[in-house]
Amino acid sequence: MLSILGIHLQETYLCKGALNSSCNPVERSALLEFKQGLKDTVNRLSSWTGEYCCTWEGVACSSRTGHVIELDLRNPHPFDNEWILGGELNPSLLSLKYLKHLDLSGNNFGGANIPNFMGSFYHLQYLNLSSTGLGGLLPRQLGNLSNLQYLDLYNEFGSNFGAQNREFRIDDALWISGLSSLRLLNMENVNLKNVSNWLQALNTLPSIEEIHLSLCYIEAVPLSLPHVNFTSLAFLDLSYNSIGSSIPTWLFNISGLQYLDLSYNLLTGPIPSLFGNLPSLNNLNLAHNYLIKGGIPTSLMNLCKLQSLKLSGINISMDLSEFGALFSGCIKTSLEILELYNTNLIGQLPELLWELKRLRSLDLSENQISGSIPASLGQLVSLEELYLDDNQLNGTIPESVGCLSELVDLDLGSNFFVGEMSEAHFTNLKKLKYLSLSSNSLALKFERNWLPPFQLESIRMSSCILGPDFPGWLQKQENMVFLDMSNVGIVDAMPDWFWSLISGAWHVDISSNQISGRVHNLMHFKKLIEFDISSNNFSGLLPYFPRGLEVLDVHNNLFSGPILPAIIMGMPNLNYLSLSRNNFTGTIPSPLCHLQQLVALDLSNNLLAGKLPDCWNRSSRLTVFDVSRNSIFGGIPKSICSLSSLNSLHLSNNNLSGELPLSLKYCRRLVILDLGYNEFKGEIPTWLGGSLISLRVLRLRSNKLVGNIPPNLSLLSNLQILDLAGNELSGTIPKSFGNFDAMKVIIKIPIWFTYVFESAYKEGMPVSTKGNTQEYDELISLLFIMDLSNNNLIGKIPTELMNLWELFSLDLSGNHLTGEIPENISALQQLESLDLSRNNLSGGIPSSMAHMSSLEFLNLSYNNLSGEIPLGDQLLTFSDPSVYMGNLDLCGFPLNRSCKGSETSQTPSRINSKNENEMIWFYVSFALGFPTGFWAIWWALLLKKNWKICYFRFIDNTFDKVYVCIMMNLRKFAL
Repeated sequence: MLSILGIHLQETYLCKGALNSSCNPVERSALLEFKQGLKDTVNRLSSWTGEYCCTWEGVACSSRTGHVIELDLRNPHPFDNEWILGGELNPSLLSLKYLKHLDLSGNNFGGANIPNFMGSFYHLQYLNLSSTGLGGLLPRQLGNLSNLQYLDLYNEFGSNFGAQNREFRIDDALWISGLSSLRLLNMENVNLKNVSNWLQALNTLPSIEEIHLSLCYIEAVPLSLPHVNFTSLAFLDLSYNSIGSSIPTWLFNISGLQYLDLSYNLLTGPIPSLFGNLPSLNNLNLAHNYLIKGGIPTSLMNLCKLQSLKLSGINISMDLSEFGALFSGCIKTSLEILELYNTNLIGQLPELLWELKRLRSLDLSENQISGSIPASLGQLVSLEELYLDDNQLNGTIPESVGCLSELVDLDLGSNFFVGEMSEAHFTNLKKLKYLSLSSNSLALKFERNWLPPFQLESIRMSSCILGPDFPGWLQKQENMVFLDMSNVGIVDAMPDWFWSLISGAWHVDISSNQISGRVHNLMHFKKLIEFDISSNNFSGLLPYFPRGLEVLDVHNNLFSGPILPAIIMGMPNLNYLSLSRNNFTGTIPSPLCHLQQLVALDLSNNLLAGKLPDCWNRSSRLTVFDVSRNSIFGGIPKSICSLSSLNSLHLSNNNLSGELPLSLKYCRRLVILDLGYNEFKGEIPTWLGGSLISLRVLRLRSNKLVGNIPPNLSLLSNLQILDLAGNELSGTIPKSFGNFDAMKVIIKIPIWFTYVFESAYKEGMPVSTKGNTQEYDELISLLFIMDLSNNNLIGKIPTELMNLWELFSLDLSGNHLTGEIPENISALQQLESLDLSRNNLSGGIPSSMAHMSSLEFLNLSYNNLSGEIPLGDQLLTFSDPSVYMGNLDLCGFPLNRSCKGSETSQTPSRINSKNENEMIWFYVSFALGFPTGFWAIWWALLLKKNWKICYFRFIDNTFDKVYVCIMMNLRKFAL
């Protein structure tokens, strides 16, 4: 029964043992007819035989009249679909004229509407049609049930073991006012979106005590009512709607209200102080109304019955030191649950928190709380849950945490704790089941033979120090379901007992350690869903895994041998598979094509050979496909682009050959296409620019591609990285390349990663820039690169390229380009790397290049450039002559060739020498005057503390600037 407030219905029933008591023949026939319309797969109603229907399963009769007054056919096993009744609701039930209790919940009646005859049971007091597979418009005839006290229409939409549940909806709530005896109403998940009179209808019910309207698509609630008739209302749940107003004032006229849940709405304004007018309130939940702003009103201090206060996800923005007034009243003797996570709290943990002696759950996570945890934490002897994760807490963890003998959940992760934790921290934690210390600088040091007093179910200790030996205290933990010991400094062989430890776990992560050994066959670990042992030293053959596994990551280990097809076929539910950076040999097993749930497949950096399987038309969800850095040969299979969700395709560093196939044209969702370092030949197809419109990375470098670069590549408006280097391309650089839209506009948020990498796969690829090649991971989404180097391109550098204002790197080196460097090249203000070396460029270096303030790498060597190298600003940072070598007619710094007829060309130190000398004398004068001025105001600074602080900050900043400037000038003189 749903009731939280204890609503119970009284009736005298016929004793089930009275086998000689017959029931009304008409009612018996009605029940049998009703049974005929039902689908009863497990024969639940096998007792429905004979004359004594009052003894049948789910049937109860009145001991006074013998009439059937209760029919309870609810599913006794709601999580087992074999026990679900189906079929139709036969109107023969109307013969049960004295029926007071009807419960059909937890069954599946095939999406039918609630029959109108349900409104004809005039004696009915209890009606439960929740999670029945029924749906559609609620019949207004239900309003005829004037004796009904309990109505449960909760609709578990679409989740009843595959049943195609339809949502309930109402078009007019007026019929609800006819339920004059109603005490409890549950319409959770009933669509009230277009109903404006639901509140007015409920306000007419004089006996209503409990209302559940969660997930009802309610967008507006009247802020006031002419008359509040909720004299009996004690429970109101309006959570998970879209109410977009301030908190309605009529709520504060319901003096008997005990439970109020307005969480997960769009409520605005401050938390009203009028909550202090609800003396009976014991549960208040306003969480996750992110538009509510302001502090917690001190009027709550007098809510002497308040047991649960949940305000998480609200912009409270308070210093914890301001909580003194709030917890000075009688609330401190009643409060048991306090949830304030993600509320922008600052400051240190106040002592007053530890005076809440009845507190069972405290959640202050995801704030900016600083300082240490005081030892007085141990005073909360009733505490069962403590969440302080994701803050800025520091210092050591006090041993008094071991005094919390009732503690079940402890989460101190993602802070700045340091020091050691020993047996003393866990002395009395016999009930502890959940322990999270992740992302701290903590070391857990226990005696080798220590026996923990607890049996943990969840351990999260990522980035703590548990090693170098494998922690032996884990051996006695027998109930493990979640284990994260990634990056904990273990340098040891895997003990055999570990596999027993995780035999019942669903998540295991021991990645980023140096654990060695072989992995046992885990096919019998039926609960295991996520298994990550990446970045260790495991070796041997790949073992078998359980059938229910969804995430398998073993990358960066020492596994070898073939990937057996039987292993792959044994994991049909995989959605993420990473076997990269091992020594796997053999071919890619074709059963990978049959994994219907697979989202990301990473087989990169192995010793795999053979051809790519051509069966990918059976893999419906594959988003990431990475087999780079292997020895795969042959062509790209045609079926690869039948993967309609494919976003990222990495085939680089293999021996693939042939022309780029036309089938790639149909990979329309591709964001990354990396075919570099293969043996592809032929021309870049012209259809590429018009088909792969989502492409952001196109990498074709180091192949054998020939011909002109298609101008319509510029149609790839989202392209951020274009790498065609190291081919045999000819012709000119298309002027249309100045039209790459993504290279013109700053993309402040790399949104393309939000849908490409929905799994654990971390995108990355080598990028050549600034004269070398380095691996980029997620940061690749912030790069804007054009690399056309080492081809046979001719002609001038198109001035249109200077429109690509957001370019990070431009490499046109190793071609046969002629003409001058465009004068407006300084328009590329975001450019950090520019390589124009090994061409036939002529003319002078544009003086505007001195103003390219972001430029960090420059190579203009081996061209036919002439004239004086411009000096000033950014170009002064390039003091290596190799930047300009091979240009015989260039002169000036940093080359050892002076320019004829120019005194200023010898060294940069003579440029603006007068101004520089004046600056030097200024700094010398400043240095001499400083002591005098300092002593003149010294005594005044001693008398005024705030003057002293401001002055020394100024002096410190000024000294830094002076020092930098002097050292730069001294360096110039040294040259």
